[in-house]
Amino acid sequence: MIGQESFLQGVSAAPPTRRVLALATCGLVAGLGWWCLYRFGRPVVSIRKAVGAADPRIPVITTAAHALLQIITVALGSPLGREVAPREIGAALAGWLSNRAGLAAADSRIVVACGAGAGLAAVYNVPIGGALFVLEVLLGTFSLSAVVPAVVTSVIAALVARIGLGDASQYTVPPFPITPSLVVWSIAAGPVFGFAAYGFARLTSAARARAPRDWRLLVGCLGVFLVIGLLAIPFPQLLGNGKGPTQMGFDNDLSMGLAATLLLLKLLATTGSLRAGAEGGLLTPGLAIGALLALLVGGLWNLACPGVPPGAFAIVGAAAFLASSMKMPMTAIVLMVEFTRVDRDFLFPICCAVGGSFAVFRICAGRYAKLRRK
Repeated sequence: MIGQESFLQGVSAAPPTRRVLALATCGLVAGLGWWCLYRFGRPVVSIRKAVGAADPRIPVITTAAHALLQIITVALGSPLGREVAPREIGAALAGWLSNRAGLAAADSRIVVACGAGAGLAAVYNVPIGGALFVLEVLLGTFSLSAVVPAVVTSVIAALVARIGLGDASQYTVPPFPITPSLVVWSIAAGPVFGFAAYGFARLTSAARARAPRDWRLLVGCLGVFLVIGLLAIPFPQLLGNGKGPTQMGFDNDLSMGLAATLLLLKLLATTGSLRAGAEGGLLTPGLAIGALLALLVGGLWNLACPGVPPGAFAIVGAAAFLASSMKMPMTAIVLMVEFTRVDRDFLFPICCAVGGSFAVFRICAGRYAKLRRK
């Protein structure tokens, strides 16, 4: 059901006018669609809120419309991720089914979380990552009553998705060697990614909190996406959820200059879209930003200690940034392995970088919390 042409290849082959027109359409769809949803629909209930509520049900029609808008806008070139949509659909259907089955509230919360994890597992072909996302991020427990349904639902969802989508990994990577230089860099650079991820998390949270929900949403989305469309004329890698530049980083196809430019533009496009009122995930954009940042930090490292392929830096840095920016260290490690299917030896530098990154992220978050209390 899937062709061999990537999203980036399609965008690069499109003429400049089509890129701008597609993003203008994206702005209209995003602005008008979410304004109508907020104006006439029921309030959107997030998965985290539903899992922590006494009544974990999620409005199915509103959630379906919310998810459909995310899918359409990402397909049109929005820089946000598409992984939230299947999670929302899975959680909404799971909540509806648990209500029809008359399950207790505690059991319904587990079922809703498992539905969200199944959606993630299916769309990215990550059965173990989907289960860990449920346990680490949504439920915060590894009790047997949660582990069994989380693993079973995520595995079944991934197997069903493979019928139509195949058993392909999200990214293809060459066989990189594990060198002492890469391991030392992973230990030294981990805190850098933690600090950067903390800034990214604060920036995106503030952008979402200030996003309009009235008529300004239409104006803001149209303006922001038009600018992104114009920037996509010289930089087609900017469009989409970030999979294109991430793959280029893994393939050693990005110079340091282009990586720095794309890093800045991707950061501005992501936060600008959220500030304008568009919705979408931050998993794949965070992965892209982490990979691009790793190419820069690793490139500087190679000036003093040459010999490490840039793609190896990108894999480790992407995992470290994702782990901290989304507060899911174990899930990020497993997701990176399932995304790329790297050799198991790569777990050592990845774990070193993730450990340092998440530790610095927690320190920064703790100090900020103390300052706010004062």
